[in-house]
Amino acid sequence: MSELITAELVDLDLSAETKSAAARSLAERMVAAGRVTDLDGFLADVAAREAQMPTGLDGGIGIPHCRSAHVAAPTLAFGRSAQGIDFGAADGPADLVFLIAAPAGADEDHLTILSSLARRLMDPEFTGALRTEGDPAAAAALIRGEQAAAPSSGEAQHTADGRDAADEPFRIVAVTSCPTGIAHTYMAAESLEAAARAAGVVISVETQGSAGFQRLDPAVIAAADAVIWAHDVEVREKARFAGKPVVDAGVKAGISRPAELIAEARRKAEHGEISRISDGRDDADAGAGAAGGSSGHFGVRLRTYLMSGVSYMVPFVAAGGLLIALSFAIGGYEIASAQSVAEHFAWGEADSWAALLNQIGGAAFGFLVPVLAGYIAYGMADRPALVPGFVGGAIALTINAGFLGGLVAGLLAGAVVMAIQRVKVHPTLRGIMPVLVIPLLASTAVGFLMFVVVGKPIASLQKALTDGLNGLSGSNAVILGVVLGLMMCFDMGGPLNKVAYTFAVGGLADPTPGSLKVMAAVMAAGMVPPLAMALATTVRSKLFTRAERENGRAAWVLGASFISEGAIPFAAADPLRVIPSVMAGGAVTGALSMAFGCTLRAPHGGVFVVPLIGEPFLYLLAIAAGTAVATALVVTLKGLRRSPEVAAPAADEPKVPVAA
Repeated sequence: MSELITAELVDLDLSAETKSAAARSLAERMVAAGRVTDLDGFLADVAAREAQMPTGLDGGIGIPHCRSAHVAAPTLAFGRSAQGIDFGAADGPADLVFLIAAPAGADEDHLTILSSLARRLMDPEFTGALRTEGDPAAAAALIRGEQAAAPSSGEAQHTADGRDAADEPFRIVAVTSCPTGIAHTYMAAESLEAAARAAGVVISVETQGSAGFQRLDPAVIAAADAVIWAHDVEVREKARFAGKPVVDAGVKAGISRPAELIAEARRKAEHGEISRISDGRDDADAGAGAAGGSSGHFGVRLRTYLMSGVSYMVPFVAAGGLLIALSFAIGGYEIASAQSVAEHFAWGEADSWAALLNQIGGAAFGFLVPVLAGYIAYGMADRPALVPGFVGGAIALTINAGFLGGLVAGLLAGAVVMAIQRVKVHPTLRGIMPVLVIPLLASTAVGFLMFVVVGKPIASLQKALTDGLNGLSGSNAVILGVVLGLMMCFDMGGPLNKVAYTFAVGGLADPTPGSLKVMAAVMAAGMVPPLAMALATTVRSKLFTRAERENGRAAWVLGASFISEGAIPFAAADPLRVIPSVMAGGAVTGALSMAFGCTLRAPHGGVFVVPLIGEPFLYLLAIAAGTAVATALVVTLKGLRRSPEVAAPAADEPKVPVAA
């Protein structure tokens, strides 16, 4: 690991008091060493990873980490804190902090070396030595493994002691994975292996990390008595484990309570509990991007399914919507009725180019509902559900069921495929199930349901909603604007924000005066949080830390570009003051935008698409009013409880990063 950590990347007297300040302090060492090119950009990526799941581990360890385009080379920085820093671990603050930075396109070798460190953190001798070492160069050497041999990190399978015992040991196969695939994946593997050794159990672990994964030997799986999945992303190729007891848990459970998972696996095996795993999930990539899974409550899983569809739909929205908006800017709104450019295209005429852009954008928009439905189904039941999902979405368009129809079609397709996958079939049919039988049967069932059973009621509801939007005026429009503004500003890029945004862009597929007002209100409200934080750090800078003031400067651009996430650093650091303030501002902006009758045909762009907005000056006034309200509230609330440390920051004050 000589290229990953050196003495200058070690701080044995880390003085930071928060995980935000700790991440910034260590990241600044990376910048000084030429390993990170953009400090704030990198810290934003660290914050985004931290928001997915706290990175504190039992035993006094914090491992903030991410892959980022702002990382020049795979890098590790280490800090030791005397007072401890809260990284969200159940057993309290961390005194050992490892900041792991990997490039967005990090190569397999370096990521494998990083996973080696993750495994060694489970070794008490290793962490104990780091707690007593007084020389940064020696600490770096210890982390590099120069003072003690590091365990092999390139193997995906690891067998605990006891294989040659006189009695046949209990055998477990396990899979570990986490969203980033750098640290938790390998720590869970190491923890499970240590617990298995203590229990006299033979365990083989497949680590599905960023460095790729080596599949467990089918013979090892066949000989296993039980299976443990410790994962936060979908396990790949689940069908390999069909017919065995399965313990399904999060990756942190694999780290913090491996003995319990092993005991549960034993119990399930003793009671003969057999898992029902789909035989249709046997494509190597089937689970790689799926969001489904059996873990979590129904509401959590449903949200995950819907967000899977939305995440795949958004690029079509952005590309198609901006192309259409640009076509209107060039050729006017009447360009939508131009004849096909396949029949007539004049290279020198602006209207021909406008028509071309409009028709390309229209083609992209034609995929919105099928893509939404297809990937909702994919999130539920993986690759076999794609065909019935797309078919159901296309039917939703055919019967004018629109966005709601696509949503229902996706859920129906996923449910039908999951039901088919539960049917036990003869082994000779398993090979054709995912590519022929399931798509055929599921598409037929979904098509019947959409055409004959649920399609017409949904289409009627869609028409009622459309007519309602078209007829919105006065107080009704204002109330809807308030609701949309609150949703856009509550979680700033989270599920509620995405629900409001998806509701708005769904109306752009078949635009009406009402749906264009909704799109305008949604984008206006979404711009308020970062703009308000930028203004607050300008007018009352003493209420904010130095790092927050720096983030405030960046928030001007983020807010103007309709990137609500620009306010997340402030909300994460002070949620009780920031979130209510920006919600109030968003509600004001949404209400005013609707009251002013502002319209918008572009799904994104912020102030850069103002020329495409109906009533542009009133639209900007609505944004300014909401920003002013949010700024006034957050400044007032922060001023009521002014921190001495913030009010008079020291010259060497540790900076707080983009989010905690």
